Amino acid sequence: MPRPVEDRQNQPRAAAPERGPSRLSRRKFVLGAAAGLSAAAVAAPRTASAAGTASGAVADSGARVIAEHRLDPKMLDLTIDSPALATTAMVRLLHPAGWTPGAGPALPVLYLLHGAGDDYTSWTRSTDVEAFINGTEMLVVMPSGGRDGFYSDWYNRGAGGAPRWETFHLTELRQILERGYGAGTVRSIAGLSMGGLGAMAYAGRHPGMFVAAAAYSGVVHTTYENARGTSLIQGVLVKDGYDPTALWGDPNLNARVWAAHNPYDLARNLAGIPLYLACGNGTPGVLDPPSTPPDLFIEPLCAEMNTAFARRLREVGANVTTDFYGPGTHNWPWWQRSLHVSFPLLTEPLRLG
Repeated sequence: MPRPVEDRQNQPRAAAPERGPSRLSRRKFVLGAAAGLSAAAVAAPRTASAAGTASGAVADSGARVIAEHRLDPKMLDLTIDSPALATTAMVRLLHPAGWTPGAGPALPVLYLLHGAGDDYTSWTRSTDVEAFINGTEMLVVMPSGGRDGFYSDWYNRGAGGAPRWETFHLTELRQILERGYGAGTVRSIAGLSMGGLGAMAYAGRHPGMFVAAAAYSGVVHTTYENARGTSLIQGVLVKDGYDPTALWGDPNLNARVWAAHNPYDLARNLAGIPLYLACGNGTPGVLDPPSTPPDLFIEPLCAEMNTAFARRLREVGANVTTDFYGPGTHNWPWWQRSLHVSFPLLTEPLRLG
């Protein structure tokens, strides 16, 4: 069984810039298995007030907001008590100026998902997303996904039960946001690394829920070349003390469960929306800090996964844009760049304005 999930215990890990944004200070962190995955990091200042009055919005399961924490005029953190997770989890919202929860017209939604070993603070901590979207009338939702939650309801040897990240994100959190925080029903989704898997798996497993999806250095083919893909996933789980079969079972005995969560195997379900895939090749590039060592494992493997996934998407007639930019490591400057580049693809279907 997995350990109890408590995202508030996760420690920030990573950092960012693109072509134009200023460079942020960085520190290295381990993202996954014995591969020594790295990304740069920066600590964002928290200009927050004390926990405020929680919203009365409640999901069908009974999930509810038990605290709100205002960080600045456009950033709000929610603490949600979730039956799907059997614990609490955090969600960060970016919203327009003058926005009041539950008041005014419904807003289109962009979900941004974090990577393994990170948490709901990562996008605002490590990129310029708050400044970049300034003036855009939408709700940006950055939820906890578990240190290694893989955006799934865990199999747990067939017993199910917590953690159920997919249920938390797509049912409990969605209902809370729509009932109490002005979220509309038009949504896009993007994520990096593990979050790239989440973005594509969620869009593929729930056709019609999202109008566009993007993955940056995404783990988008979990059974790629059999052991190479499955070993990456299970290695991350083992590194952090989880039962490697608790997520989706044994890769051979429970192959259908693995396929049901694998973006590559969900390609046909993704054919109706615009998609974006970005990845480097592991060689340090122009956005990497000086003296960055070559990434010999995770980004090259993600590049192979993304190439195979893009080929499969085109075979089924999907509308996919690829940005396989060559030199670039598994690192935040590239993911910020990818968010900037893919932003029109993600937001034009939201019918902003």
